[in-house]
Amino acid sequence: MANAITAGRVALLFVAIGLLYSQQRWLSLLAWLVLFVVFLGDAVDGIVARRRGQSTVFGAVFDIAGDRVVENALWIVFADLGLIGVWAPLLVMTRGFLVDGLRSVALQAGRTPFGERTMARTRLTRFLTASRAMRALYGVAKLVAFLFLGGLIVEQSGGFPGASWLFHWPVSLALGWASVYATLALTVVRGLPVIVDAWPYLGWSAEDFQRASAEEPTAG
Repeated sequence: MANAITAGRVALLFVAIGLLYSQQRWLSLLAWLVLFVVFLGDAVDGIVARRRGQSTVFGAVFDIAGDRVVENALWIVFADLGLIGVWAPLLVMTRGFLVDGLRSVALQAGRTPFGERTMARTRLTRFLTASRAMRALYGVAKLVAFLFLGGLIVEQSGGFPGASWLFHWPVSLALGWASVYATLALTVVRGLPVIVDAWPYLGWSAEDFQRASAEEPTAG
């Protein structure tokens, strides 16, 4: 069920992107609502997996892959629409390629991004990458940032009925842009621990990986 939600999120993402490019007021507004559902699904799939006891290695990797598609695609789209510089998607994509590549190395050693066999080696790196508090903070930051950028597109297409003032009031604009740059900063901050945790694996031989993947998980 959780994997189906992830797949549905990705499908809805491309519906939202198509609507964002319509330059029609009501279609842009619909795109904004679809984006909200996409990010709501990010929280729902994790809750469903935990409550149903369906947390698996494939599920964890598929969920991360789905997040990558959503994040990278939206940063590229908003850069293409002129709301943010091209440096933003380049930063996010570079971080994603490095982190996912290193996680794949750790996966060969039987270590997963999260869970009892997490690749995190210290409490700090575990907190930054896998704690519910940090994941919730990052999730909320992304939600606010992308809905803010999507809202700017709606404003360019005609505006929100009765709520356009939110995208013209200096305080809300400042908070919106703060959420955008906070999201980008958190993207980097949450990626650095993965590089630190995966670094020791880079010198391992094939035999080392086989031996590690057969070991029982240790209590963290």
